[in-house]
Amino acid sequence: MKNQTALTVQDVAEMLNIAKNTVYDLIKRKEINSYKVGRKVRFTLKDVEDYISNSKKIRTLEKCEICHAENISAEGQKEKGFVICGQDLVLDALVESMQKKPLQQPVLRSYLSSYDGLVELYRGNASVTAAHLWDSSTNTYNIPFVRALLPGVSAVIVHLTVRIQGFFVAKGNPKHIKGWEDLGRKDIKIVNREKGAGSRVLLDEHLRLLGIKASSVNGYFTETAAHVGLASTVGRGDADIAVGSEFIACQMESVDFIPLQKESFELVIKKEDLVKDSVRQMMRILESSQFRQEFEGITGYDVANMGTIVAET
Repeated sequence: MKNQTALTVQDVAEMLNIAKNTVYDLIKRKEINSYKVGRKVRFTLKDVEDYISNSKKIRTLEKCEICHAENISAEGQKEKGFVICGQDLVLDALVESMQKKPLQQPVLRSYLSSYDGLVELYRGNASVTAAHLWDSSTNTYNIPFVRALLPGVSAVIVHLTVRIQGFFVAKGNPKHIKGWEDLGRKDIKIVNREKGAGSRVLLDEHLRLLGIKASSVNGYFTETAAHVGLASTVGRGDADIAVGSEFIACQMESVDFIPLQKESFELVIKKEDLVKDSVRQMMRILESSQFRQEFEGITGYDVANMGTIVAET
């Protein structure tokens, strides 16, 4: 990590894939511990890990609530707000930009996984959702899953960014890990994402292709809900491999990164909703060079085609 004893607001924002203003909001709401050095706010790694642990419990409750909700009416959706599902810094910045020029609907965030977000979009409990789900049979992202999980629904897929997925490994890669085949080694222990997460789907697909039984992989059933939790687990030596993004690895001095696959991180929107004011506002932001420039130069993000409709179903 950039500084193992004193993390800045920027460090924490990058680790959690959120905007700096969101970190300040977390401090105000006393959701994350911090301390001051003079007038500057600082954090420890334990502060961040405690926040992740607590937010995982909260998200589990939120997930149960949304997944067991009855189908809501159009009026119910209006009262709830414009809900953007997914987990990434781009989404937090998008919500922040939309809130600067608020419309009638409040803009809300849900941190559901890619798979669960698509299910809630189909049920009418989400307005748009982000996804990075790899289909090995077509070697494409998202389109097959959108067709399968939104039956009878016409949808558009909007490109956000290309990211690099790979392995978090210990500094110096002492076990000489090279690729997916190493998951079958008996001396390797992993830590996993929860079911429905894009990284979990990627891992499961490669295990299937290699003929490796998930139950034979040491640590397969040990799960964490965030990329930074995965990287921290590997950095502490409690696991040898975790699947995650290059961006997170660059924030952690205790891990190295083995790039394995480019992925498309995209937004899914019901086609009938393209005429709605909130969706039109969102698209204008994504298409703007000003918003795109916020992410240019950040390791692990290729935003060249952000805002482009890449597919319709």
